[in-house]
Amino acid sequence: MGTGSQDATNRFKALMDQVEEPLKTTYQNVHQGYHAETLARFLKAREWNVIKAHKMLVDCLHWRVQNEIDNILTKPIIPTDLYRAVRNSQLIGMSGYSREGLPVFAHGVGLSTFDKASVHYYVQSHIQINEYRDRIVLPTASRKYGRPITTCVKVLDMTGLKLSALNQIKLMTIISTIDDMNYPEKTNTYYIVNAPYIFSACWKVVKPLLQERTRKKVQVLSGNGRDELLKVW
Repeated sequence: MGTGSQDATNRFKALMDQVEEPLKTTYQNVHQGYHAETLARFLKAREWNVIKAHKMLVDCLHWRVQNEIDNILTKPIIPTDLYRAVRNSQLIGMSGYSREGLPVFAHGVGLSTFDKASVHYYVQSHIQINEYRDRIVLPTASRKYGRPITTCVKVLDMTGLKLSALNQIKLMTIISTIDDMNYPEKTNTYYIVNAPYIFSACWKVVKPLLQERTRKKVQVLSGNGRDELLKVW
């Protein structure tokens, strides 16, 4: 971290040290003991502007308090059968670690349906997955490798993708906004594999919904991407 970056981090930390309850407690669930890495994420999201990064993080903390995010892992979707249907229609799983120790998540985007419940339930499920990653998976990886690991890698499998996936554009927009504003810089790289010819049409619609910093992390690999993935996995 350069001198300028370190100075920005120090000034940001001084501002966050002034945060009072209930924001202070929810901030602990955000940083998980890794203050510098958390501050750096929000600084990157706001091009190292301390004032803008501070506002972004404080707004995030207010969102967490207002929506009881700290308790979301202990509040399953009710009724239970709906909860299971929601999860079964999202093909998501952890597939080990990259060579850098980053958790690798595989998403069967093309075969996920997102049609078993309303947008609200899928958004709730997405936030639960984010919180499980941040409070369970990443801290476990940090202990495993003996250093702070605060980001992950995602492999997005487009097998079975159809144009009808664009019917979920409202859900994609909401989730993208939540991630950009409250979970910035959590994914190191997005690898897209098994992209059918229809993918280019879908990408033209989805791409404008993403922040520029997110778009730069997307890599579309040829076929199943095996050779490229073996270089990082």
